[in-house]
Amino acid sequence: MSRYPHLERISSPADLRALERRELRTVADELRAFLIESVSKTGGHLSSNLGTVELTIALHHVFDTPQDRIVWDVGHQTYGHKVLTGRREAMGGLRHWGGISGFPRRCESEYDTFGTAHSSTSISAALGMAVAARDRGEDRHAIAVIGDGAMSAGMAFEALNNAGEIDGINLLVILNDNEMSISPPVGALTKILARMMSGSTYNTARRVGEKVLGMAPPVAELARKVEEYAKGMIAPGTLFEEFGFHYYGPIDGHDLDALIPTLQNLRKLKGPQFLHVITRKGQGYKLAEADPVLYHGVSKFDHTAGIQSGKGGGKLTYTQVFGDWLCDMAAADRRIIGVTPAMREGSGMVRFAQEYPDRYYDVGIAEQHAVTFAAGLACEGLKPVVAIYSTFLQRGYDQLIHDVALQNLPVVFAIDRGGLVGADGATHHGAFDLSYLACIPNMVVMAPADENECRQMLYTAVRHDGPSAVRYPRGSGGGVTPQKEMTALPIGKGEIRRHGQRIALLAFGSLVDVAMDVAEAIDATVANMRFVKPLDEALVAELAASHDLLVTLEENAVIGGVGAEVSRCVDGLHARPRVLRLGLPDRFIDHGDQAQLLASVGLDKPGILAAIERVDQLNS
Repeated sequence: MSRYPHLERISSPADLRALERRELRTVADELRAFLIESVSKTGGHLSSNLGTVELTIALHHVFDTPQDRIVWDVGHQTYGHKVLTGRREAMGGLRHWGGISGFPRRCESEYDTFGTAHSSTSISAALGMAVAARDRGEDRHAIAVIGDGAMSAGMAFEALNNAGEIDGINLLVILNDNEMSISPPVGALTKILARMMSGSTYNTARRVGEKVLGMAPPVAELARKVEEYAKGMIAPGTLFEEFGFHYYGPIDGHDLDALIPTLQNLRKLKGPQFLHVITRKGQGYKLAEADPVLYHGVSKFDHTAGIQSGKGGGKLTYTQVFGDWLCDMAAADRRIIGVTPAMREGSGMVRFAQEYPDRYYDVGIAEQHAVTFAAGLACEGLKPVVAIYSTFLQRGYDQLIHDVALQNLPVVFAIDRGGLVGADGATHHGAFDLSYLACIPNMVVMAPADENECRQMLYTAVRHDGPSAVRYPRGSGGGVTPQKEMTALPIGKGEIRRHGQRIALLAFGSLVDVAMDVAEAIDATVANMRFVKPLDEALVAELAASHDLLVTLEENAVIGGVGAEVSRCVDGLHARPRVLRLGLPDRFIDHGDQAQLLASVGLDKPGILAAIERVDQLNS
C-alpha cells in the first residue's frame, strides 16, 4: 500500500484544484512527509521547504497556474512546488548530475516561470510579467513569494517603489515571514514586522482587514478607512501601503482555512496587493523546528534519527580556516571588523560573532551595502574583512570598483565558493571572480593552493594597505594543517613546486594539487602561481625561457581569465613558447558532484593530460 496515496494522484495543479479543502489537509501531511524522506536521501534544502507546504498548495489550488505566474524568491523553498507540478518521481535525482535543479528553472518546467537562486529578485520579475499581461490584454495574475530575509535587500524595495506607481496590473506580493532567512534576519524591517505581528492591537486591525475582504463594496470602503486608521495607530508603518500596495495580514501560513479564502478574495482584486503570511521554518518536523539553521541545507541523513553532529575527524574546510584565522586576527588587532551579507554560518563567522559581537556586522541580504559599509569603516582606520560568496560579490561589483578600489581602501574580501560548488549549480558556481577582480586597478588577488596558504594569504591581505581578495573553494583541501604563526607572503610572487622537462603547468589555487598529479605522469614543471594579480611576470618569463609549452590551469572562466593574462605576458617576451589555457568553458555549468563537474569540463587529471596530448599532436 502506498504511503502517499493522495500525493500520487496529483500529476499537475489541475488535479489539486479538483480536490475539496478537507482533502488538501491530507495532501499537505503527505507532501511534508514525502519531502522529509526524499531530501534525507538526496540532500538539499529542507527547513525552508517544510515551511511553505500549505502556502504552495494554496497557491496552486486557488490560481490557474501556469497561466497565472508564480515567482519564488531565492527558490530554495520550491521542492513542494516541484512535486505538485509533475516532478515527484524526479525528486530522487534532485541536485545530482543529470537530475532536476534545487531551484526553479525555466527550461525544466512551464510552472517555473522565472529562474531564481539569488535573493530579492521576485518582485521585479513578477512586476515585469504583470505589466506584460496588462499591455497584451491578458487576464492573468503575477505572484511574487518573497521571504522576510530577502526583504532586507534594496532591490526588493526598488521594485515595490516602481510597482506602486503602475496602473492596471494584477500583482500580488506575498511576504513569507518565518523570522528566518538562512541566518536569523537582521535590521529595522525585521523589528517592524515582529512588532506588528506580536501586538494584540494589531490582531484587532487584522480581523478588521479580514472582514473587509468579504464585505459589499459600499461598506467595504468605509471599513477600509477604519482599517487604515487602526493600522496606522499601531504601525506607522503602513509601510507597504505607502508604496501603493493594499496590505492584508498577517495570517497563519499553515492554516489552509485561512490561506485559501484570503487568496480567493485577493484574486478578485485589481492593482498591487500585499499579503503577509506567518510561517515556521521546519514546520512539521520537530528536529528542523528546533534547529532550522542546521536543517536549512543538508547532506544525506537518517530522517528518523536526525543529523548526527559532533563526529569530527574530517578535513578542515577552507571556510573553517577562514573562521579560525578571523578570530586569531581579531585577538591580535582590535581594528579587525567582520562583515557578512547574511551568511554567518555559510561563511564561517559563527565563532567570531560569538567571541567578538561588538566587531561583527551582519548587514542582511544587502551585498552592495556590505561593500560600501566596509569602505566607510576603512576610511576611519579600521580593518574590515568582508566574508562573501563569489557569486554574491557579483551583486556588489559597482561598489567594489567605485567605493573600494578607486579610493584604494584597505578592505579584505574573503571570497568563499570560488570555482565549481557542486549541487547548487550554475547560479552558485564561482566561475567569474578571477576575471572580474583581476581587471580592477589597485586590487591584489590571491588564490591559495592549500589550507595553510589560505591562512597566510588572509594575513597578507590584512597587512596590505589597499584592497585585496583571497579566493578559495568550497569544501576541504588536501589536508594541509595551517600553521599557527602567520607570515605575510611577498606580493606578486609565485613558487616552483616541481621541476620537470619541456612542459610547465602554471596552476592557480584549487588546481595546484591536480597539476602535481599530471606533472608526475609527464615529468612537467609545476608553478603554484599564488597571485592572480599582480601576476608574477618574472616567473612566467623564467618558465617561458626553459619550456616549450606553458599550460595555465584555473577553476574560472577561460575567456578573460588568468590564462589570458599569462598569454599577454608571453607575447611580450623574446622566448615565446606555446600557451595552452585551460579553465571553465564558455557556458553555464549544471549541478552535480564537484569532482564529476571538474571531469566534465576537462579539469581533472585525465582531461588535462588529454588536452596536452592534443596540443602536442597538433604541433608535432
